[in-house]
Amino acid sequence: MLEGYTIKELERRIGYQFRNISLLKQALTHSSFTNEQKINKTGDYERLEFLGDAVLELTSSEFLFHEHQDVPEGELTKMRASMVCEPALAFCARDLELGKFIRLGKGEENTGGRERDSIISDVMEAVTGAIYLDGGMEPARQFINRFILSDLENKRLFYDSKSNLQELIQGKLKKEFWYELLEESGPEHNKVFKVSVHMEDEVLGEGVGKTKKAAEQQAAYRALLLLRDRGYVFKKY
Repeated sequence: MLEGYTIKELERRIGYQFRNISLLKQALTHSSFTNEQKINKTGDYERLEFLGDAVLELTSSEFLFHEHQDVPEGELTKMRASMVCEPALAFCARDLELGKFIRLGKGEENTGGRERDSIISDVMEAVTGAIYLDGGMEPARQFINRFILSDLENKRLFYDSKSNLQELIQGKLKKEFWYELLEESGPEHNKVFKVSVHMEDEVLGEGVGKTKKAAEQQAAYRALLLLRDRGYVFKKY
């Protein structure tokens, strides 16, 4: 947990005050921390993540069932998968700066664990599970609706940015496009990549990320926002 990022600050951000604060602490504790501190293995977030995953699946299924009454089961399943996949949850976690609240071991800290999608998405589910255990289904549902199932149009655009951009440029506009690595900086264990995406002779967007893929996704998202402003329409669920 970084300086200034306290339990009380996280409670303020999520709009929920725990009766049993140890649940929230557990939800923020990575196994690397419990190993270094020689804490019982059940003191990390993994069991809460398991529970939160089930709560999230039920809540998102209920949401889609009511919001898309004419959509068949197969499409609903695809929609749910895109909303609760690892990159999607990591995107939501970054809105809360959740990574800065996690208790990590030194090794994981030094290799960029706070920004790793796999970790912060797991913690997002663990926090969901902790809220469910502490207050029941309703506050858990409120948390999910506020931080995961909100602003879905822009989130879906981000989740599927690379495939959407490819479909638009190559499929509809019949033009060539490509990504260019502009910069690679930082130590080997914590590199930062800067990428641009081009359509013929125009730069459509730039992105920065801990991996080339993440940087390309960010660049593609910025390109889609630019093209949307020009009046292009993307696929919708």
